[in-house]
Amino acid sequence: MNIFITGSTGFLGGEILVNLSKRKEVNKIYCLVRAQSEVDAILRLDKVFSLHGDYYDREKVIPVIGNLVDADLTAQLTDNKELKDINVIIHSAANTSFSGIFDKMVEQTNIDGLKKIVLWAKQLTNFNTFLHIGTATICGKEVKDRLVKEEESPNPNASHVVSYTHSKAQGELIIREHLPENKILIARPSIIMGDSRDITPRSPVILWACATMNQIRLIPANQHAKLDVISVDYASEAIVKLLFAKRNHTVYHISSGPEAATSAYDLSIVFEEHFSDLPRYCFVKNDMLKQMKLLAKNKLPIGSELSKYPDYIKHWKETFGELSNLRILFAGLDPYLEFLNLGQVFDNSKLLADVDIEKPTPAHKYIVKQMAYVEKLDVFEGAMDF
Repeated sequence: MNIFITGSTGFLGGEILVNLSKRKEVNKIYCLVRAQSEVDAILRLDKVFSLHGDYYDREKVIPVIGNLVDADLTAQLTDNKELKDINVIIHSAANTSFSGIFDKMVEQTNIDGLKKIVLWAKQLTNFNTFLHIGTATICGKEVKDRLVKEEESPNPNASHVVSYTHSKAQGELIIREHLPENKILIARPSIIMGDSRDITPRSPVILWACATMNQIRLIPANQHAKLDVISVDYASEAIVKLLFAKRNHTVYHISSGPEAATSAYDLSIVFEEHFSDLPRYCFVKNDMLKQMKLLAKNKLPIGSELSKYPDYIKHWKETFGELSNLRILFAGLDPYLEFLNLGQVFDNSKLLADVDIEKPTPAHKYIVKQMAYVEKLDVFEGAMDF
C-alpha cells in the first residue's frame, strides 16, 4: 500500500504518520510538506519522529514539497511520477484557527486546498480510498445537550461557532461531489486535547484553553454540560485502525461517546487538586463573559454582578498585572466557552462495532499526565492569534 498524507507535521497528522510508518502493510508514505527545499522538508519530518523517539525510515517516509494554498498544486501532484501508484490519500491538513481575522485563510486551506487534492485524486489509476479527517463539530451550534449521530451532518443549514467547522462541513460536500461513495472514508474526531500517554503532546491545542481557564478560575459556563474530548493518541490509533478495518459505513465519529464524556466540572476537580494555590473554581452564568470583557476595558458599570467577585478580580490583577492584559485572553476563550456550553456528545457506536479498539479514557482521567506540560504553557503566547 502506498499512502499520500497531508498535515503530517501537525498535531494529529504527526501521530497518524508515525503510526502508519510502523505498519507492515504500508510500503511508502509520501508527505506533503511546506518547505523551501528537500533538506528543509526532511528536517521537518525528522522533528515529527524525534519528538517521542520514534524511528524515521527515510526509505519509507518521503517528503513532497508543496502547499495547499499553491494555485497549481493539482498540476504539481499530477506531474510527480513518484505519486502515480498512490492507493490511499489521507487528508489531515487544516487551518484550525478559531479567530475571525483568519477566516479567509481558513477557507483557502480547508476548502480550496482540499479541492485541489480531490481533483488530483480523481486522476489516479490505483487510488481506492480518500480518508478525510474532518470534525464531529460540523453538526452546528443549534444541536445542544444531546447525543449526535454521524448521519446528521453535514447539514447545509447549520450555523457554526467558527469558520473552521463550516469549512470542514463544506469539505465533506466537495468530496462527495467529486468522488464515488466506495472510495470515501470520513473520520470525524471530536475535541482532541493532549495525550493520554505520559509524554509531551505535539501541540497545546485545546490545552491552552484549559490552562487559561485554570488561571482565571471564574468561568462563565455550564459546569455540567457534557464535553466530548479525546486524546490525540486515541484519535490516531482509531483512524489508522479504521483505515485497515472491514468497514460497514463511510463516516465515523472518533469520539468519547456518552460513556467517556467529561465536563468542565470534572476537569476543574483535577486542576484544583494540582494547582491548589489558586482560588477555587467558580462557574457563573454564561453572559458574565461580557462583564469580564468590560472589566478588561475598564468600562465595567458600578454595581455590576461581576463586582460581587472581588477575590477573583484581585487574583487577576496579581496574576496578569494590568486588567487590560485580560482582553486577549477573554477574546481567545470566547469560542471555546461557546463550544463547552453546547453539551454535544458524539455517538461512537459505529467505530466501536467496526474497529478492534478499546473505549477511550475520559479526559478528566488522562489529563493528570499533562499537568507538567500545562504548567509551562504561556497563556498569552497561546492567545496571540486572537
